Amino acid sequence: MRQASRVQRASAVTVRAVKVSVGDLKKADLEGKRVFVRADLNVPMDKAGNVTDDTRIRAAIPTLKYLLDNGAKVLLTSHLGRPKGENKEEDKKKYSLKPVVARLSELLGKPVTLVDDCIGPQVESAVGALHNGDVALLENVRFYKQEEKNDADFAKALAANADLYVNDAFGTAHRAHASTEGVTKFLKPSVAGFLLQKELDYLDGAIKAPKKPFVAIVGGSKVSTKITVVESLMEAADKVIIGGGMIFTFYKARGLKTVSIDAIPDGWMGLDIGPDSVKLFQDALAGAKTVVWNGPMGVFEMPKFAAGTVAIANTMAGLTGEGCITIIGGGDSVAAAEQAGVADKISHISTGGGASLELLEGKVLPGVAALDEKSA
Repeated sequence: MRQASRVQRASAVTVRAVKVSVGDLKKADLEGKRVFVRADLNVPMDKAGNVTDDTRIRAAIPTLKYLLDNGAKVLLTSHLGRPKGENKEEDKKKYSLKPVVARLSELLGKPVTLVDDCIGPQVESAVGALHNGDVALLENVRFYKQEEKNDADFAKALAANADLYVNDAFGTAHRAHASTEGVTKFLKPSVAGFLLQKELDYLDGAIKAPKKPFVAIVGGSKVSTKITVVESLMEAADKVIIGGGMIFTFYKARGLKTVSIDAIPDGWMGLDIGPDSVKLFQDALAGAKTVVWNGPMGVFEMPKFAAGTVAIANTMAGLTGEGCITIIGGGDSVAAAEQAGVADKISHISTGGGASLELLEGKVLPGVAALDEKSA
């Protein structure tokens, strides 16, 4: 059950989930407590191991600062990359969270200790040395195969040195892993972090209680990964705009795939929407009060085929200024907004691609469902 509430300002659409949030916990609940926090610090790095985009680190800061300011001892964990989980020392060379420490310390304004494991004696020792308001970053949780298998014993080991749990990893909330779902069976309360709650307010709110008219834009290359999203959005939205490579599937269904050889020269492909489509889409977006965008309009990574995607990004930025709630979910669309230079002009940019898609499909995220509900 959810209690829905429309927000009258253009900056947010809120659906108040009946889940306990970290903001519901006060100093008396947190001071001296060992808090196991699952964040999403899976940030891109260059070959030298330098963080090239700290968006996800910055997104985790409000929850961490709240806990630290209220005297908690924070055990922070995350995954990074796709380690095989077979040889920890080999995995560590490429997937250690060590490069995250410096930026995390800078943003928090205090030193962050990296623990060389996420379970076992080293963690127990590190936690024992923490003072109120300290934070220790545990090593990559996916160095263990049991993480993605949601192994109960591994989840119990993760929870062994903590008193309560905060999930702020929206990017992995659609996965039932040991650190996102399994630990909730051993730690109470288990609550949502500020980032997770914000993602739910915007994305869940856009589907369940949107300001109308509500327009959805769906792009990308493969219709197979988006068809259920389109179906769900057709139930909720006033208009659904389809763009990107997936549009050719719809053209074929209408009997238009085959064209004259002089219309598309041999060996050529449709890699971007043209000016007529941009105008058509802009007309469809005019007057919208909520817009959700997932998936680019073309191969925007190549400058020659970025015009359509950039135009849509700019259009959304303009709509935000007119009082429209604009939401971008999905890595490619987020990158497109950054490329267009309008990311700061969008109401909300989601940090999780897969989780965003599943929310737009109307699915329940395991990492959210496992959290404690508020009392009636």
